[in-house]
Amino acid sequence: MNEEKLVFVQTHRPSRRQMIAGAAATIGGVALGAGIVRGAAGPEISRTAEAIHQEPVFTASPKRVYEALTDASQFDKVVQLSGAMKSGMISGETHTKIGGEAGGAFSLFAGVIAGRQIELVPNVRIVQAWRAADWKPGAYSIVKFELAEEGAGTRIVFDHTGFPAGEAEHLAQGWKVNYWEPLAKVLA
Repeated sequence: MNEEKLVFVQTHRPSRRQMIAGAAATIGGVALGAGIVRGAAGPEISRTAEAIHQEPVFTASPKRVYEALTDASQFDKVVQLSGAMKSGMISGETHTKIGGEAGGAFSLFAGVIAGRQIELVPNVRIVQAWRAADWKPGAYSIVKFELAEEGAGTRIVFDHTGFPAGEAEHLAQGWKVNYWEPLAKVLA
């Protein structure tokens, strides 16, 4: 009886060609299925989310730039020279607070900007969960400062993503007049 089963298995064993064809059909079916799933997820995925990318250059070392962005007393000098201060949007004491380790909170421009440090790699990278005070509760964006040595200075490769729709132009201008221009003066 065992011989019959063995013969049965041998006679119904797929050929090499059948195995290759079956594998190709399976892979094709998986790819087709993934395409269907991908296509079905279309309305749930934004293909037009706004983002800001800027690359300001400063005449200071990455160490000095990093410290100016992560030390409250140094960043307060940036705030004092900012467009927000000049326009009267904020006035008096700025109460700059900056946590110096991952997970630490920060509050800038008299509380107009707040968030948490996500990643701090000294003299190399700063990543923050960042929000403006007038955004809906729980709305945070991601801000990343990559510091790259450039000659005798530093280029910040800056990216800001995940902010509320319609805020890009306002935020892009804000980075220039409230961060980059006054930071250049502080570091000069």
